[in-house]
Amino acid sequence: MKCTIKRGAPPSTRTHFLLRWSRNIFLVMGVLLLGYCGYVLLDTKLYQDDQALHFQQEREDLRAVTAGQPGVHELAFHPAAVGVLGEIEIARIGVSAMIMEGTDSRTLRRAVGHVQGTPLPGELGNVAIAGHRDTFFRALRNVRQGDEITLKTLDGSYLYRVESTQVVKPDDTQVLDSSTDQILTLVTCYPFYYVGPAPKRFIVRAERILP
Repeated sequence: MKCTIKRGAPPSTRTHFLLRWSRNIFLVMGVLLLGYCGYVLLDTKLYQDDQALHFQQEREDLRAVTAGQPGVHELAFHPAAVGVLGEIEIARIGVSAMIMEGTDSRTLRRAVGHVQGTPLPGELGNVAIAGHRDTFFRALRNVRQGDEITLKTLDGSYLYRVESTQVVKPDDTQVLDSSTDQILTLVTCYPFYYVGPAPKRFIVRAERILP
């Protein structure tokens, strides 16, 4: 007896058409997504560079204007008076970013944000700064006790030393409570490599090193 194998019916013209267009649609979506990611990265880089130059120029201008005028510079360092509050640097792990006022999505896309309602750097209390885990604060995953954090402002530079880290729930606002000491709290999402909105927050607590 002769054995025969029957082949299935070839895909219809309509199926070919749908597959081809689906492939093209996904290709276009991928190109658009990559283009948007590239735009965001470029915009962030240009914004950081521009603000860094602007901030440096403001510091130099302020030194010239306030030379021999004690107390004037404190008035200039106010969120409403300047576009950028300063710069944060953690040299050992490579963190360096400009600090803006506020924590809205646009601000955190381009910089790290000073949490409104908390003291300014150099003031008594708990200075809180937030940043995205997948951009400026990604390297916080490598932070450790004893690391030094520098906050540069128009009013001067302030040095802090990391005392502890912890992981908390998003609604745990106790980490932002006021303090009678000069402390710094850094906030970012956690886990660092989580896909989508992260369920927890990573907290770095540092104390100011007084001169």
